[in-house]
Amino acid sequence: MGLLVVGSLGLDTVETPFDKVENALGGSATYISLAASYFSGPIYLMGVVGEDFPQKYIHLLENHSVDLEGLQIVNGGKTFRWSGKYHYDLNVRDTLLTELNVFEQFNPEVPDKYKKSKFVCLGNIDPALQIKVLDQMEGPHFVVGDTMNYWIEGRKEKLMELLKRVNVLIINDSEARLLAKEPNLIKAWKHIREMGPEILIIKKGEHGALLFTDETIFSAPAYPMEMIYDPTGAGDSFAGGFIGYLHKTQDLSTENMKRAVVYGSAMASFCVEKFSTKGLEGLEYFRVQDRFREFLNLSRVDEK
Repeated sequence: MGLLVVGSLGLDTVETPFDKVENALGGSATYISLAASYFSGPIYLMGVVGEDFPQKYIHLLENHSVDLEGLQIVNGGKTFRWSGKYHYDLNVRDTLLTELNVFEQFNPEVPDKYKKSKFVCLGNIDPALQIKVLDQMEGPHFVVGDTMNYWIEGRKEKLMELLKRVNVLIINDSEARLLAKEPNLIKAWKHIREMGPEILIIKKGEHGALLFTDETIFSAPAYPMEMIYDPTGAGDSFAGGFIGYLHKTQDLSTENMKRAVVYGSAMASFCVEKFSTKGLEGLEYFRVQDRFREFLNLSRVDEK
């Protein structure tokens, strides 16, 4: 069975203090799929683009074992576009442009061969669309969901409905505090657990990631990088590495969940090394394994 990924595909214009790219490949489904492709395949991608979506990006996805039967291409339509500018503190960015275009009318229809997928990753889109996808599935075994402040504040009722149907919620620390209405992250986890998800992952950017389950709290370090070129897509790359590894191993134990968090962090670290998806293109699996071992060594100490 393939791994189902649902989310946005877009064309991004991104400026950082170091460089600028225009009409680069972006979107949550794109980053999740590319990151997951190094662990598992095929990846079943669902999303929508316009006829202006470059063919070279179609080929790139196909070359990473991404099945595009679920990709809607709207004749005469324009692809979702986003433009942003990052400051020297790369945690701070200004959104300069958001054009939903064909994504505004996205109506996900799950192809028959996707419906039996046991592993599903719902990228950061309207929770009503995430629910519509799940309604068409035939008993998914493991569902990972992402959301953001916009949906927490503007679509709370639908989001609450979604959270009862996901196994894992992946959000950042500010989103966790907003969702739980609680500044302390440990207390926030307890509130979010009552909403439905058995597992919560809180992304903390350059400070790593936290995994919460009923059995444990696990802290994964961030990779110390000399240069970060573009943080766009790092969180989605994390999600792709996380679910891709779990789909490959079919092991949902707590210990394997910890390993999956580290693999997710490794894929995010590759993502930020270059603009757009360039950091996720053309990787060799041994490089992913080496990065995983480097993560392990970051916090390993010998007992006396």
